[in-house]
Amino acid sequence: MPKINGQIQTYRINFLYLILVMVCCALIWRVLDLQVINNEFLKGQGNARILRQLEVTAHRGMITDRNGYPLAISTPVSSIWINPKEFEADNKKIYQVAKLLKLNSQYIKNKVKIRANKEFVYIKRRINPNLAQRILSMNIKGIHVQREYRRYYPDGEIFGHVLGFTDVDDNGQEGMELAYNEWLSGESGRKRVVKDRLGRIIAIEEQIKAPQPGKDLSLSLDRRIQYLAYKELKKTVQKHKAKSGSIVILDIETGEVIAMASQPGFNPNRLQDRKSRLYRNRAIADLFEPGSTMKPISIAAALNSGRYSPSTQIKTGDGWFMIRGKTIKDTHAYGTIDVSTVIQKSSNVGTSKIALSLPKSLLWDTYYSFGFGSDTGSGFPGESSGRLVRPRRVSKIEQATLSFGYGMSVTNLQLANAYGIIARQGLKMPVTFLSQAANDEIGSTAAIAAQDSGQRVTLSARSLKQVNTMMQRVVKMGGTAPKAAVKGYKVAGKTGTVKKASRHGGYTKKKYSAVFAGYAPASTPKMAIVIMIDEPSDGDYYGGLVAAPLFSTVMSGALRLLNIDPDDISQPDVVTQIEQHIGRQG
Repeated sequence: MPKINGQIQTYRINFLYLILVMVCCALIWRVLDLQVINNEFLKGQGNARILRQLEVTAHRGMITDRNGYPLAISTPVSSIWINPKEFEADNKKIYQVAKLLKLNSQYIKNKVKIRANKEFVYIKRRINPNLAQRILSMNIKGIHVQREYRRYYPDGEIFGHVLGFTDVDDNGQEGMELAYNEWLSGESGRKRVVKDRLGRIIAIEEQIKAPQPGKDLSLSLDRRIQYLAYKELKKTVQKHKAKSGSIVILDIETGEVIAMASQPGFNPNRLQDRKSRLYRNRAIADLFEPGSTMKPISIAAALNSGRYSPSTQIKTGDGWFMIRGKTIKDTHAYGTIDVSTVIQKSSNVGTSKIALSLPKSLLWDTYYSFGFGSDTGSGFPGESSGRLVRPRRVSKIEQATLSFGYGMSVTNLQLANAYGIIARQGLKMPVTFLSQAANDEIGSTAAIAAQDSGQRVTLSARSLKQVNTMMQRVVKMGGTAPKAAVKGYKVAGKTGTVKKASRHGGYTKKKYSAVFAGYAPASTPKMAIVIMIDEPSDGDYYGGLVAAPLFSTVMSGALRLLNIDPDDISQPDVVTQIEQHIGRQG
């Protein structure tokens, strides 16, 4: 018996050894399987749980004025987002996060609940990076931070209508931000990072694709002149209790927009200001009948026909005459006056009689050649082409009223462009909002420049030069706009006091648009300015009393800012101005 028991004991020990060897073999096999055979698969599974690919946001290109001053820049911000599948937080922590973000805690709960099957939901975007770091430091599982960029406009409302703004995803929505969105937008990159169990980034493994920042954009606008134009326009609109207003300043030599402003204004940095009625750029979108500001072009067409000269006598009688039951009136009875005085006194009767003596299609052909009825080709989003419809049958009343700017509609920019053509004695130039350097780089106006540069309107340089001289009389004593005069400089311009059309047909009796268009120095024109003040309601409404003084202030400041030599030494105090000018150059 003892021998049998010993054998049983030996078998048991051997069996245990066998089991132990088998276990060891299994463990060794498992180690080989994990470390050698299935190494890549398991490594991938591990990485899938700790490695993530994140988007690296690229900042948007900067917008500058013609002198390199920044007008729109992108600043880094943070956005808070939650992965609902990972999110774990008690009510107290949710309340703390909501309080920091100035949100309702129930708002966060509802967002997470509604998107419970998703892995990404924004809670609040574009917050201060320091605030985002405070939220991360609370170590709440499922809460993450994403770096983004926010557009900032240093001059606020001064450039609001020209620059426009971007949306929450930094895409251009209005103005130059929209027009050159593709140029300004960067291309996002990607990077691989290591996250801990709470989803926090603990290491950056590698950069998969580097972000490509957007390209900078240099505008033709001059910040100094833009500030002057905006400030004075706002002051004028408020003083005359007007509904709205706009101003455009063009560089006559290059066709570049130096300044453009509208009222009411808006600050693109303030979300609450982004209302369509505020951010509408009235200088390129709003249409108005130009009134008497079209008379220089009408008279130039008459001079060009050879039938008239500046000294040709026109009988205006008692200041009115009838055309098939319709009355054409002047503000005063001028009797018999010459063509130059027709412009100086802004005689509707005189202009009408001249127009009626010309071929019926002449005015339409002339206006079309000046660009009316089509946009300027500036590329500005939302630019209107105006309204200039050639009737099938031209009636005498239509021919007469068109000669002094009724029966058609224009934008401020169109009118400024037309006056630039007059100042260049018929030479066309493309209108652009870009500096020369930007145009060369982007090539956006190259095709237009090739088509328009060197082309002429249908009028001769001689007729336009004669009109230039006539328009200089407008801003002198005896003209309709002595308040548009600029000390030391010859100014050529024309007023417009336009009755507004009624919704019920015809024209209103108490609503007007006050317009002034002109350029200086008249001997060697550098800048054209057009101003439109809509519905001034504080007494004065004439273009010579409302818009002309604004022209004088802005043109005077702009000429001095650009250091343009005076051209009228006959005016008082000019000697002193010239001495000061020479002193600045020295």
